[in-house]
Order: sequence, then C-alpha cells, then structure tokens
Amino acid sequence: MRVTGDDWTRLGDRADRYAHFIGHRAFLRMQDGHCAALAVQPAAGGGLDFFCTIYEHRPQTCRDLGRGSPECAGELAAKAARVAQLHPGLAPPPLPGPHS
Repeated sequence: MRVTGDDWTRLGDRADRYAHFIGHRAFLRMQDGHCAALAVQPAAGGGLDFFCTIYEHRPQTCRDLGRGSPECAGELAAKAARVAQLHPGLAPPPLPGPHS
C-alpha cells in the first residue's frame, strides 16, 4: 500500500519500521502475506483476530477504507485466506458487517 509524505509524517518514529521505499515511492512493508503493522492472533473459539498496531497513525488509504464497508469486506475476502494459509489450523475471520 502506498505511503504519502503526509502518511510518513503521521507515522513518525514508526515510519522506518512499517514503511520502506521502492525507488522514489514509499509503501507499507509486508510480512507473512499482510501489512507489517497488522497483528494476527488466534481468536477465542478458533479463527483469527486481526488488529492494526498503528491504527491512530495509519496511512490515509487505510483511513479511507471504512471498517465493515463493502470495500473492506472485499479486501478481507480477497486477502484473509492468504494470511490464514500462513497460520495453519486457524480459520479466517468472518466477513464484517456494516456495524461490526
């Protein structure tokens, strides 16, 4: 995901840890098939819990993707299975509803 100059400033001291440059453009780092700032942990009763460790400082693109929105559900549907493959034995989370 692209990181703008404003995003880099918002990340502050975290910028070098969670973002990197490819040529003259900055992007969030990827780790285990997902954003390096996304923590993935086993959920009670099975499945996975996902949460952003830089939520208050997240890039604008992340801010624009509303939790539970159709766009959010589409991204989760497209990518959650890849994350779950890297965490064998844990099922992907259910798709969030608009009020999740």
